[in-house]
Amino acid sequence: MDDLVTEREIVVCCGPGGVGKTTVAAAMAVEGARRGRRTVVVTIDPAKRLADALGLEELTDTPHRIDGDWPGELWALMLDPRSTFDGLVVRYAPEPGQAETILANRFYRNIAGALSGTQEYMAMEKLFELHSDDRFDLVVVDTPPTRNALDFVDAPRRLTRLLDNRLFRLLMMPARTGIRAVNIATQAFLRTVGKVVGSEVVSDAVTFFQAFEGMEDGFRQRAQRVLELLADPCTAFVLVTSPRRDAAREAEFFAEKLTEHGIDVDALVVNRMHPRFDVVAGDVPALASLYRNVSELQRLAAGEEAHVAALSERVGAPALRVPELETDVHDVPGLARVAAYVFA
Repeated sequence: MDDLVTEREIVVCCGPGGVGKTTVAAAMAVEGARRGRRTVVVTIDPAKRLADALGLEELTDTPHRIDGDWPGELWALMLDPRSTFDGLVVRYAPEPGQAETILANRFYRNIAGALSGTQEYMAMEKLFELHSDDRFDLVVVDTPPTRNALDFVDAPRRLTRLLDNRLFRLLMMPARTGIRAVNIATQAFLRTVGKVVGSEVVSDAVTFFQAFEGMEDGFRQRAQRVLELLADPCTAFVLVTSPRRDAAREAEFFAEKLTEHGIDVDALVVNRMHPRFDVVAGDVPALASLYRNVSELQRLAAGEEAHVAALSERVGAPALRVPELETDVHDVPGLARVAAYVFA
């Protein structure tokens, strides 16, 4: 487990919702800073869980440095898909003024934050951007719950499929040749769409794709580089779950999907484990006797251990156990406590 924060450059924390994934991601980032790494943790989830875990009022799309007693550095941010998309447009626009035209386009302003898959692809772009930033040598990513996180992993492929899609090329045709130069079938298609959504929307869309001309290759090449980064040994995937049966099944599903993408699970973190009452410290015999009499809790802990052992075997990664804590984690000392269990 130690090599995840000492040798890797990217750690992706993924798994079911409601299992403390954000807390584990933040704890790993704190541990990275404690071990001298210049660490940045980024959350894709729009909820404020990461800010809460770090004891902050809020996070923005700009890395925020967090002071602490460690030899490294700790930074944190929350993904803003719209500003990341804007940055991509500026980066890939080949002609002066082209980016300004796109950013001012009504069609672009409507789809930039609402198009299906935009958040996941922009998350991949932000990951690549942070990995390329000389300020950081360790990037920890907190993903959305499992099935959305699968969109996160598949986002580069989805973008490439979109750019190669027949409908996308059909929409690009008027931009490349002019609306009057396209064939009758395409003109009929655009007129039909115009009747449904309005001619102004179609006009804005054609103007957008006209401004987008020449930028597809940049997006396609970047998507390929992101795919290569995910598969690179410098990237580790940490599967976070709880010992509940439903969460363990969800984690197993996610591990299977990662395998289909050619990605291995490097570590399994099982959060909120109940204590094993049959192995209480011998120097407190009264307490040990009390715990042994709590048979219901013993059965619960035994069942959790069985779930974890089976999941660890199926996932093919060691299981790291974090106990159920008496309080929620809302500050760096609390995160350091979680990290002590993860890296014990």
